[in-house]
Amino acid sequence: MTTANEPAGAATAALRELLDLLTTDTSAEQLSRPADRARAAGANTQEQRAIDDATRVARDIHRTLTQRRRREAELAALFDTASDLAALRDLDSVLRAIVQRARTLLGTDIAYLTLIDFGVGDTVMRVTVGSVSAKFQQLRLAMGEGLGGLVAQTARPYASTDYRTDFRFTHTGSIDEGVDEEGLRGILGVPLRVGSQVIGVLFASDRTPREFTPDAIALLASLADHAAVAIDGARLLEETRSALVELNAANEKARAHSEAMARAADTHDRLTDLVLTGGDVDDVAREIAALLDGGLALHDADGTELARVGTAPLTPPEQGIEASRTGGRAVPVDGTWVCAVLAGPELLGSLLLTGRAGLTADDRRLFERAALVTALLLLLRRSVAEAEDRVRGELLDDLLTVPPSGGLRDTGSLALRARKLGINLTRHHAILVANCDPDLRSRLLAEAARRARMLGGLAGTRNGYTVLLAPTADPGPLAHDLAQELTRGLGTPVTIGAAGPTTGAECLPDIYDEAHRCLGALETLGRFGEGAGPAELGFLGVLLGERADIAGYVDRVLGPVIDYDTQRGTELVRTLDAYYDHGASLARSKDALHVHVNTVVQRLDRVTQLLGPDWNTPSKALEIQVALRLHHLVQQRTHR
Repeated sequence: MTTANEPAGAATAALRELLDLLTTDTSAEQLSRPADRARAAGANTQEQRAIDDATRVARDIHRTLTQRRRREAELAALFDTASDLAALRDLDSVLRAIVQRARTLLGTDIAYLTLIDFGVGDTVMRVTVGSVSAKFQQLRLAMGEGLGGLVAQTARPYASTDYRTDFRFTHTGSIDEGVDEEGLRGILGVPLRVGSQVIGVLFASDRTPREFTPDAIALLASLADHAAVAIDGARLLEETRSALVELNAANEKARAHSEAMARAADTHDRLTDLVLTGGDVDDVAREIAALLDGGLALHDADGTELARVGTAPLTPPEQGIEASRTGGRAVPVDGTWVCAVLAGPELLGSLLLTGRAGLTADDRRLFERAALVTALLLLLRRSVAEAEDRVRGELLDDLLTVPPSGGLRDTGSLALRARKLGINLTRHHAILVANCDPDLRSRLLAEAARRARMLGGLAGTRNGYTVLLAPTADPGPLAHDLAQELTRGLGTPVTIGAAGPTTGAECLPDIYDEAHRCLGALETLGRFGEGAGPAELGFLGVLLGERADIAGYVDRVLGPVIDYDTQRGTELVRTLDAYYDHGASLARSKDALHVHVNTVVQRLDRVTQLLGPDWNTPSKALEIQVALRLHHLVQQRTHR
């Protein structure tokens, strides 16, 4: 016999069962069973509705818990991946581990990785997992071709549900043949980036059509970020190993030779230890000078003196350096021994030894060995500088980048990163955008980075241009001085557009755009080798500036005339209006003003005294007419 309390008891049991199910690893389908049992037990409409509502809430909770578990599993997998990759040292092993993990994380039929061949300018297939097609495994994709070429070119992830029928991408015969032979349909590709540079593309693909969710794209992109760091580390490690192998081989050869060669090896070790324990160029120069009992000067590849011991300032002889570089030996030039400092074929600098008219064969070898160690020192210095400049350049790029789709920028995080590099964004800062001959842009970036460090700012590249963030309240004069300095240093015109100043990180993207427009205006006007901001570009600055200072422009161009009229009640501004409105005709101007022609002449003479004798030249006249229009516009707005 059923009592009146049995339905209520069934409802209570159903709710308790729902709670129990949520605490276990149950499926979504099983969450419906308590409601079914309550319905079968005769729960009334109100109780059944409460149970159904509780079931819906339980499903939502179950779905949320499932998503969090999956995300935790993905994050754990990414952490494991980062740990695994950090333990690998061989580049090929790193690449294979990355591709295998990509296939596992996304559960795809195949995963593969391409690296950019910077010498050729395309991407080449490097590692595949799950592939069966030899033609596919040998694919090369030019920039912009296919899905992968577009990812490499734009540094953005792309996904295709069915690549065969997806004509958003540039299809080529070789790519389509390889994809068809492999049987691929759904393809996802994300960029492998080291800083702002794309070094390759990581792919996950299925042999059936597949819709890649935003979570899947984000997961593969996160893996690619870890992978790029591991690839860069493995590559640098291989380069270091190669350098150490060469160094060890040189040491072995030295120890196998005569007693003199043993002395050279011992000296080499002493210098190397000096470098590896933190010795700078001055320490190495003093050691070499003491070993060879002479004066020594060390210069970089551009001839800038880096260190000098026991000798007067010297100018590196270009012919002697080239002879040493070509022959791989130290050469005498007018009583001075010259040895090129090389890293492979690259010239890093030169060593000049004075006070030794002749060198024995042993001392000559010692001098040449010292150049090798000096090369190691310069490479280490450059690596440290490049690493620091890369970090600073990445921060600058982030400061100038506007998030896609109107996303919010984490300005607090940017300010914190800046403070760690000694940059106080609460001070006034300006943006400078520089350009020069494309063949010298790398040198321009190096010089800009050096100058940025001196100023306490940042330097980097953006869209092929060199960009500086500099603490200053006067961007125009700084751009002018810097353009002159860099033009002299590089021996080619360096043009610089500037904008600002501003404080904080919020306005920096807009300031960059304004500085870029100023640069474009300078180049359009043929003012190569100059530097200027909106204030120095006259009315062009008013047109180009995001924050046009109309009142300031009018004051710079027409201020003395306006002030004269205000103080004396004259009509010089009105006379200039009539003069320009009537084609610079004195006769028509005096009729419009209802005065004698001599009065017009006298007033224009006064304008000459106030604005200078060149006020009526074509370029100045244009500036004055624009200022007159703006002046009247401001007056109209003021009197409304």
